[in-house]
Amino acid sequence: MDENRNTRTVLEGVVVSDKMNKTRVVKVVRVFKHPLYEKVMKESKKYYAHDESEQSKAGDVVEIMSTRPLSKLKRWRVLKVIGKKSN
Repeated sequence: MDENRNTRTVLEGVVVSDKMNKTRVVKVVRVFKHPLYEKVMKESKKYYAHDESEQSKAGDVVEIMSTRPLSKLKRWRVLKVIGKKSN
């Protein structure tokens, strides 16, 4: 069981919304090179992540990990807060 948990996908992103209880919206930016034109492109995607202890706030950089479906949209959970929003 523990071995399977460690092989799950881990992503890094920025919390863009913390309005919901125990849920964070995390924006993950993916940088890649176009296969034909070789232009460096950015693509972003938003994930709903479960934050049980509500430790992250909007603007924080967090690490999220895939998990079992927790609700209709939540399939990720916040692992740890990497960087706090500087204010």
